Amino acid sequence: MSNMLKTGVLLGVLTALFVVIGYALGGQQGMVVAFALAVAMNMFSYWFSDKIVLAMYGARPISEAKAPRLYAIVRRLATRAQIPMPPVYLIPTDAPNAFATGRSPDHAAVAVTEGIMRILDEDELEGVLAHELSHVRNRDVLISTIAATLAGAITYLAHMMQWAAFFGGGRSSDDEEGGSPWAMLLLAILAPFAAMLVQLAVSRAREYQADASGARLAGRSSGLAKALEKLETAARAEPMPANPATAHLFIVNPLSGQTLMRLFSTHPPIEDRIRRLRAMHL
Repeated sequence: MSNMLKTGVLLGVLTALFVVIGYALGGQQGMVVAFALAVAMNMFSYWFSDKIVLAMYGARPISEAKAPRLYAIVRRLATRAQIPMPPVYLIPTDAPNAFATGRSPDHAAVAVTEGIMRILDEDELEGVLAHELSHVRNRDVLISTIAATLAGAITYLAHMMQWAAFFGGGRSSDDEEGGSPWAMLLLAILAPFAAMLVQLAVSRAREYQADASGARLAGRSSGLAKALEKLETAARAEPMPANPATAHLFIVNPLSGQTLMRLFSTHPPIEDRIRRLRAMHL
């Protein structure tokens, strides 16, 4: 399935969830408002979701003078990938991780944490950055950033529904069917779960693809394989305080220290990813 089609399916499902919640909260009028809001959010996410995600984690632009090794690796990989050199950001946290964001190769950014800069050697860091730039080159960064924005909004609306159900809110009696608080509560529980499953289905295949193309871009698979081993161990010891709606953006699940989040992780098992990389023999 092409990335364009994946994006369309994802946006369609998440928008439908948005509209269903709007109908539960306000009947037909609520459905229309929710649809209009979903369209507006899709457009807003397309243009600004990268800035939202970077701001969410306190990412700051870092100059080449302060991170010459980082810039050298990113520039080398961007040249090989035949994409523009993306802006580079630093996230002030000891938890080692990284992500790419942006709507296209011409409007992308790469963010790394202070922790990842400290624990990875040059080959390992190159493997991680090649993975992230592969996301950019494969044009699947957009689907991640839009998914993060919409999934977060669905979770927020679901919380509103829970309160409305508890206090007997929902559709007015003027609507044909009325609104069952129990039905609203059930939907409030299931909607975020459904949004998470949609993200999971798309994100796992996306990670395998970026691992493989990233290894080819770096010219070796060993660097990324060793980096993933280190990052998984570090994430277990020091989970990153990340929003679950944006966890799929990172190279390893920042919430992997939590058993329940591992069960529903948007990332494939690290052992699987490492096994596939080592089987490439690059």
